[in-house]
Amino acid sequence: MNVIEVSGLTKQYRSILAVDDISFTVEEGTIFGMLGPNGAGKSTTIECIIGLKKRNNGLVDVLGLDPAVDNEKLYNIIGVQLQETSYQDKIKVYELCDLFKTMYDTPTDYIKLLERFELSDRVKSYVSELSGGQKQKIAIVLALIANPKIVFLDELTTGLDPNARRDMWQCIKELKDEGRTVFMTTHYMEEAAFLCDKICIIHDGKIIAMDTVDGVVENSDIDMEVTFESKKDVTELLKKIKNINNIVKNNESYTVYFKDEEVIGEIILVLKDNNISFKKLNINRPNLEDVYLKLTGTKWKEID
Repeated sequence: MNVIEVSGLTKQYRSILAVDDISFTVEEGTIFGMLGPNGAGKSTTIECIIGLKKRNNGLVDVLGLDPAVDNEKLYNIIGVQLQETSYQDKIKVYELCDLFKTMYDTPTDYIKLLERFELSDRVKSYVSELSGGQKQKIAIVLALIANPKIVFLDELTTGLDPNARRDMWQCIKELKDEGRTVFMTTHYMEEAAFLCDKICIIHDGKIIAMDTVDGVVENSDIDMEVTFESKKDVTELLKKIKNINNIVKNNESYTVYFKDEEVIGEIILVLKDNNISFKKLNINRPNLEDVYLKLTGTKWKEID
């Protein structure tokens, strides 16, 4: 069942078209990731979906509600962590949680949430005294006080060190395990590959790819590579192998480009059958980062 349905969503700021006629759905109980460079339209999309910003065109349905019309009802069943969040300088953790608790009809017990995210010992601490990772955990706690069916996380792990980022990944996995739906944006390809059931890549306000991570990679038309070193010139031997797209020789180093996985075995067989000595053989398969850099126009790999 789809819990989010977006059709033809458009948002314009004067001469800037921030979101350009995008459509997608999010299934219940999944983690949906939206990827894209700064200014691509990720945060604006979230803000239109939850009703913080008024869309210019298109339809948005979240749990059967239109955020532009049913804003109050929607806020009681979703949780939101926004990218740009600031708190009062002298507010303590429990005071902030108490404040958020007053916003919902049936809030959950935030003390249990603080225990779950290992923040019980900081309940009387000022928020300004927390570490970056603890502040992000507080952001999740605040998003969960409503006991939401959908949690929106806008670049939750930006600025965190690798250990804190991994902790956040586990927190997000647990939200899915509880049956909640997660809509997240991220700059980190490893994060998206690890967490997301489905992703879309947005660039200049348009969705340019959407599928599972494996599906996006498989449809990217990016070659696999085999690299190795050999003192003998094996170019002509390699040319006899079918489905090789390109061979680049640089002194004793070879890079072979292809898409068919079976080519890997054929390269090794040809070398062995012809008693060709080789070393430093490496296999490089395209990953989500390769696809992202290619699709968003960043310089990738130039093949002659």
